[in-house]
Amino acid sequence: MLALRLRGLGAGRAEPVSAEVIVVGAGPAGLTATLYAVRYGLDVAVVSKDIGGQMAKAGWIENYPGFKRISGPELANRMYEHVRSYGVRFFLDEIVAAERKSGFFELKGRSGRLYRGRAVIVAVGARKRRLGVPGEEEFEGRGVSYCAVCDAPLFRGRRVAVIGGGDSAASAALLLAEHASRVYLVHRRGELRAQQYYQRQLASNDRIEILYNKVVEEIKGDSRVKGIVLRDTRSGEKSELAVDGVFVEIGFEPPREFAEKLGLEVDEKGYIKVKPDMSTNVPGIYAAGDCCGGLAGLRQVVTAAAMGAVAATSAYRYLRG
Repeated sequence: MLALRLRGLGAGRAEPVSAEVIVVGAGPAGLTATLYAVRYGLDVAVVSKDIGGQMAKAGWIENYPGFKRISGPELANRMYEHVRSYGVRFFLDEIVAAERKSGFFELKGRSGRLYRGRAVIVAVGARKRRLGVPGEEEFEGRGVSYCAVCDAPLFRGRRVAVIGGGDSAASAALLLAEHASRVYLVHRRGELRAQQYYQRQLASNDRIEILYNKVVEEIKGDSRVKGIVLRDTRSGEKSELAVDGVFVEIGFEPPREFAEKLGLEVDEKGYIKVKPDMSTNVPGIYAAGDCCGGLAGLRQVVTAAAMGAVAATSAYRYLRG
């Protein structure tokens, strides 16, 4: 796994860290922003609770230029190693508080460490949305998962359900079909939102069955997941489906609370508002990637990376004039 190949990371001792730019987040947006910033000659420190973000939890990525097919963890590791080759400082930590002082920003990590920078690039991504049904919290880690690439091998020869109808759900179902004996893709509507490319693959895979117009009402089990209760969105009829695992892929929630810590404006959905140069309403703070809702509504590795490059360029111009 990616975590086994990470070196030089950790909260360590809690001496304050100072840099020209503090990048918060180490997904494709944060890593690309860091790469561009350090190549501009800026002193950069990266603070993130993980490496790779959602990219590191993706299955196969087949639309990132230069790689016909590469796993999410492998692409994340390659990006990380590329950035790390420039001697960038990485800190595994989570920002819990922030304030602006005279001429710099001071961010406080959960570790207690302080991070000080003249500019900040926010690239914290978005977190997986939950179903909010009985049994979900109870069985998390005991059959309920939010990461197919992490947990798929644990369900070899078993029956699983993937909840969702977009690209991430389709990708998860295809990955799980390499391990599970049966994969049920449960979608609340009458047609999928996933790309046609994925839909063709789903249709041709005899291990995958798509259940349209169904929503999950409850997740049931004893010590582990044993099944789910489904409700037909048209008739209201309920039914039970025996499965050993439930993979939730119903989209993402914006980092509204994090934005509030920094005093950043958000849109009606809670995503950070940015201008074309990735600047926010707070001078010196830039944002990139899924925490901004993506680029023109598109949330992909390539768009997150592009936004990160723009954010770093804008931060450089802000600092160096």
